[in-house]
Formats: sequence, structure tokens, C-alpha cells
Amino acid sequence: MGELSKKEAMERLLRGDPVRVGLREISIWPEALEKWVQQGYPTQEVPAEDGKTKQEPVDPVDHYGYDMVSVGGWFDAMPLRGHEEIVAETDEWVIKRNGAGAALKYWKHKYGTPEHIDFRMTSRQIWERDYRPHLLAVDRERVDIAGARQNLAKRREQGFWTMYGHLFIWENMRRSMGDVCLYESLLLDPAWIHDYNRVYTDFFKAHFKLLFEEAGLPDSVIICEDLGYRNGLFCSPKVLSELIFPYYAELVEFFHSYGLIVELHSCGNITQALPLIVDAGFDMLNPMEVKAGCDVLRFAEQYGDRLAFAGGLDVRVLESGDRELIRKEVTRLIEGMKARGARYIFGSDHSLTPLIDYSAYLYALDVYREHMLY
Repeated sequence: MGELSKKEAMERLLRGDPVRVGLREISIWPEALEKWVQQGYPTQEVPAEDGKTKQEPVDPVDHYGYDMVSVGGWFDAMPLRGHEEIVAETDEWVIKRNGAGAALKYWKHKYGTPEHIDFRMTSRQIWERDYRPHLLAVDRERVDIAGARQNLAKRREQGFWTMYGHLFIWENMRRSMGDVCLYESLLLDPAWIHDYNRVYTDFFKAHFKLLFEEAGLPDSVIICEDLGYRNGLFCSPKVLSELIFPYYAELVEFFHSYGLIVELHSCGNITQALPLIVDAGFDMLNPMEVKAGCDVLRFAEQYGDRLAFAGGLDVRVLESGDRELIRKEVTRLIEGMKARGARYIFGSDHSLTPLIDYSAYLYALDVYREHMLY
């Protein structure tokens, strides 16, 4: 038997007959790539806007040999499609108002989570009057069908495991009504939350259906919903079980009807949500943030029969640059997951930051390859 393609290896891993540990990184800071280029990371010549060419870092998926690659999804889910209003701007940052009426502050020259400035969707009445009507019909202009079709075909031909991705109801509420209004409404107006989630679940199913039927089916879908922070969940498991997870379960069932693997990405300490995640039918979990309190090996012990796991390496280990520590922790994590029978894809517990040296990450991947076979 010849060497398995990346897709074939991940298919066997995720369907329960693993040959080797997978490899993927969800997020690499642009500043990290800039730093690595100065440390020897390869670049390639690409077209520039002025008609000339410029040098850009080689795609990390290709350079590092990751198994999984994002090829589409991420359609415009704002009520007012394509809306972007510049509220204020300096040389360092810009405040933009999105199609849900929210003003967010973004740094121009560095990577980071946008700061919440101002929100207009502050009541059910405003939602129903100004935003809800725009989400009730399928809108082809929201979806980059041609781009997804092209990316899917290219990466499939190259043998990769392919993914579509998007946010969903929790992150959409946060970037629409803001955290304060969201948390208050979970308690004081749950009917609004149910209506919001009903509308958006139907919206997501309809637009993913369009994407699947006209661009093609990937191998999996990743839904990015940060349910926790460093001290725990943003709201109680009871509230999540009543107002949020029924819609997760419905979306997962929809994806499963197409034969897709469904992954949940959630930062923060999500330990208390694990039973809900499993019961909702998710197939895989990422990134299991160690510095927020997630215990990756315990997760594998408790839920390894129902979940695959991606990530989980404490990024501070890579940031240390300490070769002995990197070898120890990469080995402990991979061998620990294999010993527990876990279906595992190696990666960081959040994202690769500019504090990591290029050589340190290459060393971690060398250690991974020494231990990747089951």
C-alpha cells in the first residue's frame, strides 16, 4: 500500500481507524509570519495592486505540510449585507460600524480582537424593525460560490482534507448586540434570544445549502464560537443548554445529513460545556486552551470515544524557545493522547504568536513527526 494522502489519513483518523496523528494550525498571527520571514521563512512572488509584483510568505498550509485547509464558507452574515461605515480613524486604528449596527475598533498594524465601542441592536423591537427582515430570504450575493468551488477543487486535487467554516449564533450575537445586552437578554428576554437564534439557524442552513449544492461538499465544517474565557464559561451550562445548544444540535444534524464531520472551535475554559458539546453531536473539538484551564488529556479520557481533538499544546511552551521543554511537552501530549486512544490532530491551544521563533516551531514539528504514528 502506498503512502496515504492527507485526506485519506484524516479520514481514517476521524472515522476511528487512525494511522497517524494529524497536523493543523487554525491561526497564525500576521506579525508572526513577518518575524519568521526575517528568520528564514520562505517567500514567493505574487502580483501587486500596482501591476508589479511583491514578496509574500508562502502559505503555511503548504510550507508546514498541514493536513487540513480552509477552502470556503465565511459568507456575509450581517443583516445589512456589505455594509461598512467608517466612524473614526487614525494612523493606528479604525472604528467601523458593521451591518448589524455595531461599531468595533480595529488596529491597523497589528493583530488583535476588536474593541467593542457601540451597539444599536439593543432591544427586540430594534431587532425586529431594523435587522430581522434582512435575514429571512436566501441571498446569493452573500456567498462566494465561485471562490469556494475553485479553492475546493484545488485543495482536493492536492490531497488535502478540506473545511468550510463560519461563526454562528453566539459570536453573531456578540458582534450584533454586544456582550452586555446579550447577557442581560439571556436572563430578561429569552424569547428574543430564541427568535434571534431561530432566524439565524434557518439563515445559516439555507446559505450553507446553497454553498454545498453549487460549490461542492468539503470534508468537514468548523463552527467558531468562543463560549469561554480564562476563568470559565460566559454563561451557565443551564442557560447554554436552554437557549444556545438546541440550535447547535440542529445545525450539526444538518451538516451530518451531508455526511460531514463537524468541529467546534471555542477558546477559553469550556470544561463545563463538554457534556453539552458531546450531546449536540459535534465530532471534533478545538483548541482546548491550556492557559485557560482546559485539561486536554482528561478531556480525552472522558470523551475520547465520542470526540476527536485538535490543538491543545500550550503555546507558552513554543514561546519559551526552550528545546528541552518543547520536546518534553510535545512528546507528553502526543503520547498521552495516543495512550488514551484519542483521535488527535496536533496544534497549539490557541494560535501561533509573534513570541514564537521560527526555529522553535520547526523543532516542535520535528518532535511531532517522531511521535506521529499510532
